[in-house]
Amino acid sequence: MDPRDTNGLDVQFIGKPSPTAPRIQAGGHPCQGIYWAPAGKKPKTAVIATHYNVDFAEHYIAPYFARRGYGFLGWNTRYRGFEDQFLLHHAILDISVGMRWLKEEAGVERIVILGNSGGGSLMGAYQAEAIKPTLDGELPEAVRDLYRNLTKADLYISLNAHQGRPEVLTDWMDASVTDENDPLATDPSLDPFSADNAPPYSDEFVTRYRAAQRARNQRITDWAKAELKRLNDAGVPDRLFPMFRVWGDLRCMDPALDPSERKPRWCYRGDPAIANRTPSIGRVNSIKTWLNMWSLETSPCQGAPHLAKFDTPALVVQGTADTGVFPSDARKIFDHIGSSDKQLELIPGAHYFEDSIEERENAADLMAAWIAAKS
Repeated sequence: MDPRDTNGLDVQFIGKPSPTAPRIQAGGHPCQGIYWAPAGKKPKTAVIATHYNVDFAEHYIAPYFARRGYGFLGWNTRYRGFEDQFLLHHAILDISVGMRWLKEEAGVERIVILGNSGGGSLMGAYQAEAIKPTLDGELPEAVRDLYRNLTKADLYISLNAHQGRPEVLTDWMDASVTDENDPLATDPSLDPFSADNAPPYSDEFVTRYRAAQRARNQRITDWAKAELKRLNDAGVPDRLFPMFRVWGDLRCMDPALDPSERKPRWCYRGDPAIANRTPSIGRVNSIKTWLNMWSLETSPCQGAPHLAKFDTPALVVQGTADTGVFPSDARKIFDHIGSSDKQLELIPGAHYFEDSIEERENAADLMAAWIAAKS
């Protein structure tokens, strides 16, 4: 039987309002997800996974956990498909709705947070805020007590996770962009796709390129802060703006950088040279979302400060053929985690282990065994 089938599983849709987002007039709930469990059973341990933008309700790993006796809540905040409006403090409240549902309605006694892909830093931020809240001042007074008493998870798993939202965007930025309003404007000396700068990249080029990526992030931040003030002074709360060319991570082109078993000259969207020309991650943002999610200077979505607060057992799992998260990223996440009880495992497989059911089974076995060992 294909483990992705739902035979032998109970699959339940959940829809809930958020403390700061009511049910919309058309009928939809801002917080939605699917709870997976073994048929006819109420597991005492359940996993929850959420992403900034991607719909995780039908997460590929859900049936694998359910077939191993665990519940799995693939949970979505109000920002699924609406990344351009993202604000972390509201997303954390939305995640808390799923956490409370697991405890109060599903009868779960122990919760495991799964921080997968981009959702790694989001779920890490939730756990950190449950340990020691810092963003409650961003919320209306009426919900601050609720925020200060978030349900804390018992275990944390990082699965093929990016370090943080600003970190991954900056690592992927094309550093040769010279004008954010012109998709063609390029500094030839920094163009990672030109014949003059072909892999293997020199140490000098890599150093210059990485510095230029950080500088690009800062230029957007400087503009965003000034533009937001200009708009606010005129009574305009915010605006949208586009962003181009964000598949320029040198590691995608040069397999000698951060070596792994990944396919060379490849990224999640295929050939980086082609993907870099098309709208993709961060393609449009409100100014407030840029400052909240993507800015290296101002974003609370960076991984390290949150991971440092951890005091619960943590497992970091990384696929060695991942084309967008690399071994050094997994090691940095592991190093940032403040828990004394932590484990790092590098295993065969791509980002979602999409190339092999066997590799998905192995990843699920590893995580399920670790959870059982922490019982």
